[in-house]
Amino acid sequence: MSHHASPHGEADRSEELRSEPALPDAIQTTETYETEEGTVFYDAENPLAWLQTDTALTLQEIA
Repeated sequence: MSHHASPHGEADRSEELRSEPALPDAIQTTETYETEEGTVFYDAENPLAWLQTDTALTLQEIA
């Protein structure tokens, strides 16, 4: 990453302060595993909260 000097000789650190938005907890704890029937998504903190599908969709298809 390059730093750009300001007129006062200080490095412009605004790029370093930017970060990706935090993911919701539900997404951060989601894990997957494969079965013969397809992919299972589940909440690692609550393994009984899961879903399974035999049809995959892209977000672009449903947005």
